Order: sequence, then structure tokens, then C-alpha cells
Amino acid sequence: MPERIETESRKLLGRLRTALATSSEGQDRLDKVVNIIASSMQTEVCSIYLFRDEDTLELCATEGLQAEAVHQTRMKLGEGLVGRTARTKRVVNTADAPNAKGFRYMPETGEERYSSFCGVPVQRLGDALGVLVVQSKAAREFSPDEIYALEVVAMVLAEMTELGAFTGEGAALSARHVQPVMFKGSIAQEGASEGQVFLHEPRVVVTNPIADDPDVELQRLRDAVDTLRVGLDDLLSDNKNTDTEQKKVFEAYRMFANSKSWLARMEADVENGLSAEAAVEKEQSLFRARLSQSGDAYMRERMADLDDLSNRLLRILTGQGSGAADMPENPILVARNIGPGELLEYGKALKGIVLEDGSVGSHATIVARAWAIPLVINAKGITREALNGDTILVDGEQGIAHLRPDDTVQGAFRDKIAMLTRAQERYTSIRDLPAQTKDGVTLSLQMNAGLIADLPSLEGSGAEGVGLFRTELQFLVRNQMPRRAELSALYSRVLAAAKGQRVAFRTLDIGSDKVLSYMKPNDEPNPAMGWRAIRVGLDKPGVLRMQLQAFIRAANGGPLSVMFPFIAQYDEFHDAKAEMDKAMDRERKLGHPLPSDLKVGAMLETPSLGYAPDAFFKEVDFVSVGGNDLKQFFFAADRENERVRKRYDTLNPAFLGFLSNIVDRCNTHGTPLSFCGEDAGRPIEALVFAAIGFRSLSMRPASIGPVKHLLRRVDLSEVRGIVDASIAAGDQSVRRAVADWLVYQI
Repeated sequence: MPERIETESRKLLGRLRTALATSSEGQDRLDKVVNIIASSMQTEVCSIYLFRDEDTLELCATEGLQAEAVHQTRMKLGEGLVGRTARTKRVVNTADAPNAKGFRYMPETGEERYSSFCGVPVQRLGDALGVLVVQSKAAREFSPDEIYALEVVAMVLAEMTELGAFTGEGAALSARHVQPVMFKGSIAQEGASEGQVFLHEPRVVVTNPIADDPDVELQRLRDAVDTLRVGLDDLLSDNKNTDTEQKKVFEAYRMFANSKSWLARMEADVENGLSAEAAVEKEQSLFRARLSQSGDAYMRERMADLDDLSNRLLRILTGQGSGAADMPENPILVARNIGPGELLEYGKALKGIVLEDGSVGSHATIVARAWAIPLVINAKGITREALNGDTILVDGEQGIAHLRPDDTVQGAFRDKIAMLTRAQERYTSIRDLPAQTKDGVTLSLQMNAGLIADLPSLEGSGAEGVGLFRTELQFLVRNQMPRRAELSALYSRVLAAAKGQRVAFRTLDIGSDKVLSYMKPNDEPNPAMGWRAIRVGLDKPGVLRMQLQAFIRAANGGPLSVMFPFIAQYDEFHDAKAEMDKAMDRERKLGHPLPSDLKVGAMLETPSLGYAPDAFFKEVDFVSVGGNDLKQFFFAADRENERVRKRYDTLNPAFLGFLSNIVDRCNTHGTPLSFCGEDAGRPIEALVFAAIGFRSLSMRPASIGPVKHLLRRVDLSEVRGIVDASIAAGDQSVRRAVADWLVYQI
């Protein structure tokens, strides 16, 4: 083998490795690092700035600037050339720093004497940790080779910061992954739980960022890439029967893994002194930094591809995360996002879920609601901060996750859990009593479900049936279309578990954020208002017909209730009902038993259906108001958008007036009506719905007790009087008036 040429960056990393190997304090290590870099790069100045909080950078070490400025000089994200480097996560390289755009003069540092400036972001997998800066008096731009060397050093600094090599006094030098952190996300499922972090994809820890032997590291890297490529070939082979679109995705994925330029860049990093693992992470971080600024959806998808490939490669190199981690005693699942199949594999042992992404209508949310476990979504940054086994508190009522909480927060939270537990015990005592108000009005409280595992809650919660059984989960958790016989057997088990109580099956509601992996993706600018639910069923009736036949066979001669989702106008219901008639006729000809009592209903989720002709209300057997979608379309407020969805109150007089109109039309035609959705399970909302005429509400099982408890303690005619008075007074929500009245009545 030819003798290896010792590159400048490898020499620099060798000196850094020696300095970092000493048992000195974090500040001493940082001081040695800037001294070594300045002398190696032959610059008058080298400085390291680290974040003290998410918006503030602090000068933590310097060679060349005033020593008194260390831990005193601070700047906001985006402020000055240092802040600009941190905000953009890109190199800033200028020969005339004082006249560069955004330059900020810091008199305490004495940096006005230095013309040249090069700032390199210190980052790990998109997580900005700080900025490495070199400066010189001579006016010049730093060369590509010099910038590359600084990027290699910045990579090592990021890994060593992650490992706690630079901990000391002050916020900027505080140890990572040990401080209490609160994440404010969005509410997806109420409830409160305490447990330990269980990471869906545990972070890979790189403990050897600097190579001991480049030849060995190169061979390790090449062997790992070969293993990765073979694994992807096997993955493609296993999925050879998928549709054309999926094959294109897999092929693009494999092409990325076989990219010669990707491997060449990593090999160059190893040649310049990084370990194989650090080389993978360096390229991943740089790629993420470039693409995170892109507004191109295709390019952002490629970032997700590279993330997945890089993480696979890191697991091969380190052996970390190659098998499922042992689940802690009280596991709280933490993930960026998760599909329904993966979530169901973990089972109901989970005590809570926290997601960086997710949506209030996602598959994970549906499963969490079915399991009645708290779920917080949009908790940005939690997967970078959390470690397996960390204590975590999930407050689904507020959309907050407390990671590594202090004793005060933990004590208050445990008091809250105890209070919720006592309330549930109180609700158990009225489980078998009717939801009857003091003035003799009785409501039917039913539960929502989507898994057969939900059905035991039917008896335990006191529900009088299943007002909504979501059928899409059985399609979403598979990688191919289920067969009619499988669906029929499943629906039969659901009906058997209900023990004679009514189950309203909703036909397949796909589209929007519920996309089947084995169907051709439909890229739409606004999928929530696009080709979804009954629109898909009527345009592609094969699946709808199969599902309707499965319902009929599952009923096996007993009663059957089926409803169609997202009906926007009368002809859609008429056409969907015609499909049911065809299915009944086909089953009759085949000699299969027909339902003894068939009820065909519609979900009212669009304002347009509230103004359907009388013929609709005469033909439909029942109407279920789908409150979640209806409210977002009524107020033109995307329920996935936190900035607008909370602006509009369910108890707004305009929305209540619309609901009252639906109640009146259903009463006129004798059409059974129910309200289904999150709001039905909120006691004050449920009380107001009952006051304006709803006599059936469908909600998650855990909400039935609180709703029944309140209904049994009020006079509904008095509530209607409070609602009418509030509307007459011009209130924009009747909530305050009803809540104030309840304080004096209960």
C-alpha cells in the first residue's frame, strides 16, 4: 500500500485528539482547542461560540480576541456574522468583515482589527450547537481546503459537545441531555401520564469522531456501505409486487445508496482524519443544512431519504439500535412520526406518545384515542434532546411534555394524575345509570372505535353502542389490500364483541392525511378538501363494493348500520346508497342471509349538506355530524394549523345556529341525529349540544363518564335559557356564560 500523505486536517485532528484526551475541565479543553486551531490555520483569531439558549449565542473560548469577552459577549440568532452563520447553518467567508452585510461591532472583543472572517456552523444532524470562527488581519477569503478543514473540525466539536467534553459553569457550557426541558406541542389526545422515554428510533452515539487508523476506517466504511446496499436490494426484492409508483420510490432510494459521490465525500472525510461514523454524520449534517432551507417539497423528501440511509449506515457501523430496545416499565413513546402498523406492534403497554410531527387526524392519533392514552404532537426538537430512559411527563390536556422535570414540576403533575384518577373512580359509580338530566331528558352516549381491542371499553365505559367504528385502520396497517373474507371476519368479531349493541360502521375514509401505501399517491395542494372518503369510493367503487359486501356478510342476518363519510350533497348519498342496494341484491342472489334491519346513514361534515333538499333527510336513515371536519370547513380554519384552529370556538353562536338548523330539519323529517367528534366528549360542549336538541352523542370511551356526570346534574331547559340569553347579548361564544352558570349550580 502506498505511503499515506499526512493532510493538514489530519494533522490538526491528531493534535485535537491529544488535547481532548486530557482529563482537564471543559473550559480548559475549549481554550486548548482554539489555540491549536489558530496555530494550525495560521490565523490570529480562533473563537468558539455555543448556544446558551435556543436564541442566544455566547463566546465560550477565544484565541486572539480579548480574554475578558469570554462568557460576556452574546448575540441573538441571526445577529452579526456569527449569528448569521448559526441561523443559515452555512459557512460565512469574507475578506472584509467590517463592511460585510450584517456585521456587528463588539467593542469588548477588539475584533475591528481583523479583516478576514470565516464562520463555520457547529451542528449535529441539523441541531445547531454553535459556530467556529477564524479571523485574520490580512484581507483574504479562506480557501476551499481551509474551509473543508474547519468543517471537519466543527464536526468533531459537535460530537464532543454532544458527549459532554466541554461542560462547565454557565448555560452555554451546561451538559446536554441532563437539564429539564419543556416542549410545547399540540393537543391530540387528552390525559396525563408519567413514565420513561422509549425512543422509536434511538439516536446513534458516535464515541470515536477522530480516526485512529484511516486505512481501517476506510475499510469499515466501505464494508458498511456494501452491507447497506445488499439490504436495500433485498428490500426491493421483497417488494417486487408493489405498484409502479412504489417501485419508483424504492429505486430512487437505492440509487441514492449507490451514489458514488456520496461515498467519495465520506471517504475524503476519512482520509482527512474522521472516523467512518463521523464521516457519515458530517455529510448528513451538511446535506440537511442545505436542504432544510429549500422550499422544494421534492428536495425535502430527499432529505428524509438521506436521513434514513445515513441512520441505517450508522447502525451498521456502531451496532447500536440493531435490535429493539428493552421497553421500560412505564414507556412513553417518543418519535418524529410513526405509522399505525408500527404503533400497533408496541401494543397498549405504552403510557403515552410524544411526536415531533403528527396531526390531529393522523393514524397515530386515531390509535392513541382508541387506547385512551395521552398524545402530544408537534413537540419540535424532542427526538434530539430525549434519551432512552429519561423521565418524561405527558400533559395531553395542555399539549405539553416535560422532559427530565424537576421535583416541583413532578410533584404538581403527580397531584394532577391523582385528581384525574379520583374523578374516573367517581364516574364508575354512575356507569350503569342513564344520561338523564334533572328535567327528564335522556341522551344516548355512544363511543367511537377503530380497533377490535376497543370493544371491551363498551361495557366498562357505560356506552350504549358504537356511534362510529372507523374502518380505515385495517387498510392502513397493511402493505396490501385486505381481502373481503378478512374484512367480513373482522366486522363479525366487532359485532359479536358489541353483544347486541348498535355499531355504526363508517365506510373507508381515506385521503387527506390517511394514505394507503399500496395505492397510487395523489399529490394535492389541499388534500383535506380533495379526493377523499366517499369521493374515492364513488370514483373507484371496487373497494366500496367489497366493503359493503363484507358488512352484510358480517351481520349474518342480524341488524346492520352503515354510514358514508364526507357526503357534501344529496346525489353523493343517493349514489352511495345505490351501491348498498346493489350489494344487497348481489348477496341475495348468492343466497347469503341479509340484515334483519339495515340502516344507511351519512356523516354531515361539510356545511353544504346542512342545506340539502328535503329529499335527502327523508331518504337517509340517520345523520351523524362529524364535528372535527365540519368545524374546520365552517370557519375556514385548518384543524392542523395551530395558528388558526384555536381562534374559532365550537360554542360560537354562528356555529350553534347552523347546528340548530340541522336539529330542526332532522326533527321535521323524523331523522335520527347524533354528534360525533372530539367536542362531543367535552362536558360543556356536550351540555350545549344537548340544550340545542341533540339527543345522541358519540365520543371516546374515557369521555362518557365526565359527560354523563354533568348531564345528570343539570336542568336542560335552564341551560337553553342561558345559551339563548348569551346569544341575545351579542356574545361571540356562549362558553363563558354557561361555565359561570355551572359554578353556581353545581
